[in-house]
Amino acid sequence: MLMKKSTIAQNKEQPLEAHAVILAGGRGTRFWPRSRLRTPKQLLNIVGRETMFQQTVARLLPVFPYSRLWVVTNAEQARGVRRIAPRLKPDHILAEPLGRNTAAAIGLAAFHLARRHGDAVMAVLPADHFIADAARYRTVVQSAIALAARGPNLVTLGIPPTRPETGYGYIERAGPIPHPPGGEKSADPAFAVKRFTEKPDEPTAQQFLISGNYLWNAGMFFWRVSTYLDCLKRFLPATYAALEKLSRAMGTPRYSGALRRIYSKLENISVDYAILEQATRTDTEAAKVYVLPADVGWTDIGSWAAVYELGAVTEGANVSVGPLHALDAAGNYIFSPTKFVAAIGVNNLVVVETPDALLICSRERAQDVGKIAKWLEEKKHHKLL
Repeated sequence: MLMKKSTIAQNKEQPLEAHAVILAGGRGTRFWPRSRLRTPKQLLNIVGRETMFQQTVARLLPVFPYSRLWVVTNAEQARGVRRIAPRLKPDHILAEPLGRNTAAAIGLAAFHLARRHGDAVMAVLPADHFIADAARYRTVVQSAIALAARGPNLVTLGIPPTRPETGYGYIERAGPIPHPPGGEKSADPAFAVKRFTEKPDEPTAQQFLISGNYLWNAGMFFWRVSTYLDCLKRFLPATYAALEKLSRAMGTPRYSGALRRIYSKLENISVDYAILEQATRTDTEAAKVYVLPADVGWTDIGSWAAVYELGAVTEGANVSVGPLHALDAAGNYIFSPTKFVAAIGVNNLVVVETPDALLICSRERAQDVGKIAKWLEEKKHHKLL
C-alpha cells in the first residue's frame, strides 16, 4: 500500500536513490512486417546488432545498476524482455494487461517504487530511441536527476531541433533557472518550460526553428516518485484512486487478478497531456516544469526512412541488410538478410522481407506503414500481426 506523503518524503541526511523506468510497451506498427505484437520494434535489432532495448540498457548501466532498472511492458512482450535481458530482476518487469498510455504506465511504476523504496527519483525513458553520443547523454541524465531530486520538479530533456520537423512535439523554453546557493554548478543549464506544442504545421515549425527557443520533446522525464503521484492525484484523480487501490494488492497473491480488474478502468492518456501540459498551465507550487537541452545525437527512429537516414553514408547511397547489387538504383533501403537482391532503375524505396510478408513502399511514404498494420488488424489477419 502506498505510504502517505509525509512517510515517503526525502530523508534530508541521505540523497534520494535514482531508478530508471524503461517504457517498452509499444507495438512499433510503422516497422511492420518485422515488428509484430510479440516482437515489436524495441525487441528487434533495427539499428546495429543488438536490439533497441538492449542498447537502451547498455546506455544506462553506467548510471543505473540492474537493481535500479525497471521496465513497463505488456503481457505479450514481457517474455521477450526477460529473454533478451535475463539480468533484470523479474519483479522489476511490470506487465500491463492492456495498453493505457504513458500516464498510467508511469503511475504503475511509481506505486511499485513507492511500496518498495519510499521516495526516489524516477528517470522515465523510452526503450526504442537511438542516441549517438551515449557518454554525453549520461552526463545530461545525471544533471536531470539532480534537478529532479532538488524539489517538486518535473524535468524533461529537449533536443535542439535541426529542421522544421512536423512529426515531433515541441517544448518552448523560458529563462534559465539559477543554480542552488552553495551547490555545485552544473555544466548543463536548465530552463523553465513555458508551454508544450504537439506536432505543428510546417510554417509554425519553421518559426520555432528560427526563434531558437524551442526544443523537440524526446519523451524523457525525471521526477521524484512523490512529485509524480501528487500530480497524478491532482490532474488524474480517478486513475490515481484506481492505482492506489491496486497498490494494496502489490506483493500479494491477489495482485494479478486486481491488475486485470483495475487496469482497464484507467484513463487512456499520455503523460505529456495529462501531467506536464497541465502543470505548465496551472498556477500552483505543487510542481514546476523544467527542460534541459540535450544535444546527444538523438533520433526516435520512427520509420524505415529514419533507419535509412542513419545508415546512408553518402547522399543517395543504398542501404542494405543482405547481399545487394544495384544498377542505376539509388536511395533505397532493403532488408533481405538471406536472399540476394538485384535492384535495377528504382530509387528511394523501402523493401522489407520476412518469411511471411513483403513490404514495398516509397521512402517518403514510410510513415504510412502503420496503416497497413491497422488494416490487417481490421481484417483480422492476426497471423500477420
